[in-house]
Amino acid sequence: MADEIEMTIEVAPEEPQAQPTNDSAKAKTKQKEPKDEADKELTTLEKIKLQASEDDASATASTRFRDILGGDYLWAMVRHHIWLIMLIVLLTTAYVAVRYQCQQDALDISKLESDLIDAKFQALSSSSNLTRMCRQSNVLNMLKQNNDSLLHISQQPPFIIEVSGEK
Repeated sequence: MADEIEMTIEVAPEEPQAQPTNDSAKAKTKQKEPKDEADKELTTLEKIKLQASEDDASATASTRFRDILGGDYLWAMVRHHIWLIMLIVLLTTAYVAVRYQCQQDALDISKLESDLIDAKFQALSSSSNLTRMCRQSNVLNMLKQNNDSLLHISQQPPFIIEVSGEK
């Protein structure tokens, strides 16, 4: 289960150095410079080997299992995707808040609809009572009960008044 890490190294082109003035300096630089590309790669590999130390952690299965249980991989994943996680949390919070508000509005609407139905029934009841009280027979009974009224029933039929010019 040991995974191997492949690493490619590209050598950057070297900048031209200042030309030495004396012949001995030229001889030293020629000795230090590698003769071909293979020698350049060897020197680069040697530099990497010198920089790498034996204290570096190796990627063994037990270390990875320990890292997984310790949460190192989870923390690395969270650290790389923190903005995505924050966006998901924000959108989830907004979704829950909007849904809660919609449910509250639906409850308010149902309460107002029941109040409207009650108001319509009350208006219908009041209208019915008013119609019953305004009937001619009820008005005559109320007039008889209250003798102090100057109103009385007419003995003559109603007159039809004709206006000239209109039909």
